[in-house]
Amino acid sequence: MRAVWKGAVTFGLVNVPVKLYSATEDHDVSLHQVHDEDGGRIRYQRKCEVCGKVVDYKNIDKAYDDGEQTVVITDDDLKALPAERSREIEVVEFVPNDQIDPIMFDRSYYLEPDSASSKAYVLLRETLESTDRTAIVQMALRQKTRLAALRVHGDVLMVQTLLWSDEVRAADFASLSEPVKISAKELDLSKQLVESLVSDFDPEQYVDEYQQELRTLIAAKLEQGEGIDTAATFGEEPEEEAGGEVIDLMEALRQSIAAKRESGAGSGAAKSRSGGTKAKKAPTASAEKETKKTASTRKRAASE
Repeated sequence: MRAVWKGAVTFGLVNVPVKLYSATEDHDVSLHQVHDEDGGRIRYQRKCEVCGKVVDYKNIDKAYDDGEQTVVITDDDLKALPAERSREIEVVEFVPNDQIDPIMFDRSYYLEPDSASSKAYVLLRETLESTDRTAIVQMALRQKTRLAALRVHGDVLMVQTLLWSDEVRAADFASLSEPVKISAKELDLSKQLVESLVSDFDPEQYVDEYQQELRTLIAAKLEQGEGIDTAATFGEEPEEEAGGEVIDLMEALRQSIAAKRESGAGSGAAKSRSGGTKAKKAPTASAEKETKKTASTRKRAASE
């Protein structure tokens, strides 16, 4: 991993030098745009509306338009701002761990000690652990002042940037203001359904099926060419019956509970209790390379 920021966590007279690393990454397959007629790559150009020239990124500044005037803001202007020059993660308060609404979380970063001794880092980590507290901090990152939560994640300290309060929308739905009567029987059946699905969350048992299927599609096209048989590659999709039967809420709950009990009595229940069925693995990089090699060999053979 490459550090995206260097500075120090400060609270009181304590100073903890740290490096900041992105804690997450995107696993999506990278696709680019091409012309549907000839497959040519689509490129975008930054063109000036005044002179018509294509402008290099290094020659592009930012600007604010209030409707009447335009103010140009250069990179030097932004770097001169006091907040941008700060290299501190300033602790402003310590709050109970459960007081931060998850809706406010934005991006996650790991903190690594950046000094010869990690004592101050470990001290802060163990202090947060023993007090069940999260530090609310302020910092400047990528030309923005950030509000963030500094907390313990395993053996490391983590900073999770937070949305500002005015960035979180209120859920104001008129339909929820209307009174709804829930019977005790409906609530009881709903609780039974919940209990039948209770488990411990294991993120590794869930997979991004769309990305897996996309990789399978790419591998199939590399091997078979453009005219692939979708049904042979992915299997037949069962047709949905039109005009399904409309049932009431109570009946839906009863059927859901019955279906869960029935599945629990079979062999599927044992698999579910042991962690669920294993997800199909997406084609590995080596498999895709082998597929490309096969496709390339076939193309050469065809041309000969």
